[in-house]
Formats: sequence, structure tokens, C-alpha cells
Amino acid sequence: MSLATQIASDLLDIKAVYLKPEEPFTWASGIQSPIYTDNRITLSYPETRTLIENGFVSSIMEEFPEVEVIAGTATAGIPHGAIIADRMGLPFAYIRSKPKDHGAGNQIEGRVVKGQKMVIIEDLISTGGSVLDAVAAAKREGAEVLGVVAIFTYELPIAKKNFEEAGVPLVTLSNYSELIKVAKVQGYITADGLQLLKKFKENQETWQEQK
Repeated sequence: MSLATQIASDLLDIKAVYLKPEEPFTWASGIQSPIYTDNRITLSYPETRTLIENGFVSSIMEEFPEVEVIAGTATAGIPHGAIIADRMGLPFAYIRSKPKDHGAGNQIEGRVVKGQKMVIIEDLISTGGSVLDAVAAAKREGAEVLGVVAIFTYELPIAKKNFEEAGVPLVTLSNYSELIKVAKVQGYITADGLQLLKKFKENQETWQEQK
């Protein structure tokens, strides 16, 4: 079993992912979606957590071997980032969604040296907007951002476009396509549900018309 398949299976088993193709969720962005993911739940399951952290470390070592500092996005990327940095013996920092409105007004907590090669950890990629804002903040502080590594991506076309335009490599441990295949095999969804879920990935507007 591949890592992507195993993580997808675990996310379903621990109910970090819910699939409701016939009764969609509404994301904070306003997007109507047949899937809702809360990867924070993975922190409560040691076996799944270890699987994910091992996957992060292996992916970073393979894709970004020159990394010098690990940064986590606030808040979901912080615990994973801290564990990974400890495993790899690297410095750790975290990036707020916006600068503090008091004290020194920091947006990045921790010491980042100008030119330091950074990998940013995120738990979930939807449109990519929030983590790319974190990338921009890190670059303003002088970091050289090598890429973003995340647990899971919805594989939305807008996210692909946003990362390409920003020129930022993205690596994910698992993805939407793998998850819906596992969900069908394990009986979480029907054949009709699978088709609706596929349509969502291909075209959000078409899916909302046909759901």
C-alpha cells in the first residue's frame, strides 16, 4: 500500500474526513463542497500521527534536501512542523496569518536568518491562498522558501494555478483522488457518490449544478 493510500485510509477511519456528495458542506471560502477535512484530529491518533510525520520527513529529505529551517503555518501547521523540525534536528518557526497588533508586531515567531532555506508545513490545501500568504511573509523576512509540504490536497484547479503563478513547489502526502478511490473500495460512498465527487474535482461549477 502506498503512503498516499494509507494516509487516505487513516483519514477516513479516524473521521478526519467526511464525505457528503448529496448534502454539501460550505467552506469558509463560500465554496460548496462534498468533502470536509479536519486534519487536526490526526494529532490525537499516535499511529496516524507517526505515519504522517514519517511521510513529511521522507518527502522533505527527498524533495528539499538543502532545507535549513522548518516553518509551520498557524495554527494547523505548527504541531506537525515542530515535530518534523525536532526529528530532523532543524530550527523551527511559525507564521501567523497576519502580524501581531501588539509588541514587536511579528508575523513570524522564531529566528529566521536572511537567506535561510525554508520548507513550510501546512495540513490542508484547498485554494492555496493562506499558505501562499505565509510564503510571501517568509520571503519578506528574507527566507528562501524552497517549497510547501502538506498532508492533503483537494487538487482544485485554482490551487494548481495559484502555486504555479507564485512559483512555489507543492508536495502533498495524500490527495483527493486517492481518498475517493479508497472511500469507494471501503464502502464509505456509493458508485453515484463517487461520480459526484469526481465532478467536484474536475469542475466546481459543474458539480454544483449536478449535485
